[in-house]
Amino acid sequence: MVKRIVIQGGFGAFHEIAAMHYFENQEIEIVPRDTFREVVTSLRKQNVDYGIMAIENSIAGSILTNYSLLRESNMRIVGEIYLRIRQNLVALPGQTIDDIREVYSHPMAILQCQQFFDRYDKIRLIESVDTALSAKEIREKELKGVGAIASQLAAEKYALEIIAEGIETNKMNYTRFLILGENNHHNIITEGFNKSSIYFALAHQIGCLSKVLSILSFYNINLTKIQSLPIIGRDWEYQFYVDIEFTDINLYRQAIGAISPFTSGLGILGEYKKGKSII
Repeated sequence: MVKRIVIQGGFGAFHEIAAMHYFENQEIEIVPRDTFREVVTSLRKQNVDYGIMAIENSIAGSILTNYSLLRESNMRIVGEIYLRIRQNLVALPGQTIDDIREVYSHPMAILQCQQFFDRYDKIRLIESVDTALSAKEIREKELKGVGAIASQLAAEKYALEIIAEGIETNKMNYTRFLILGENNHHNIITEGFNKSSIYFALAHQIGCLSKVLSILSFYNINLTKIQSLPIIGRDWEYQFYVDIEFTDINLYRQAIGAISPFTSGLGILGEYKKGKSII
């Protein structure tokens, strides 16, 4: 059966590349959406099978709004993949770097390539909703003097030329993508998982976070990511989003039970297998 995968961005976006690698050897249909909220809405309506959502980049950091969106949406993380991001400056065929006056792309892509553009004072960097959609607009409107930061796949799909390839500042530039399913989705498989994404708030007690981290360590749980976000309407209180890895599911279950008294609103965003890295 064909799996329908909803992504943020247009055809040729890095979300599509992540989907191709995660669902390799499977037949998929890409369903593009402009925003992450629309991705979640499509999943909730159950007219797609899975969604793909970028959550963090090794250079630009976390996409903070996606943490809250995940928690509030009742979506379930069912997998992840780490994709090496190769950014390119693309434009209409025949254009050169000297012709380019404006470059459009997603804010994170611009951050990843800032050092390259510091050498070109005449080029104005303009934020857009997506890398691939920026490339698509150049082709559809035949925009001369305009470039986009986008993938090689986007350049191919929209018949654009790569003026400069590999313009990301750090060549170890990876983005972590989450594979999402609706919470009661029949395709969700949790057998053999060794990673979990949880969230919780902390009580106003001295050393609460330290106690939680100590308990996780005691149960041989490896904390791989911790992200805090302020809780709206509650001054100086924070929601914590934590990724953990483990080798013993029983110890993991015990650890979750042990930290519960020191937290409030403890929840699980997903239990899944640690993702592979695509170079």
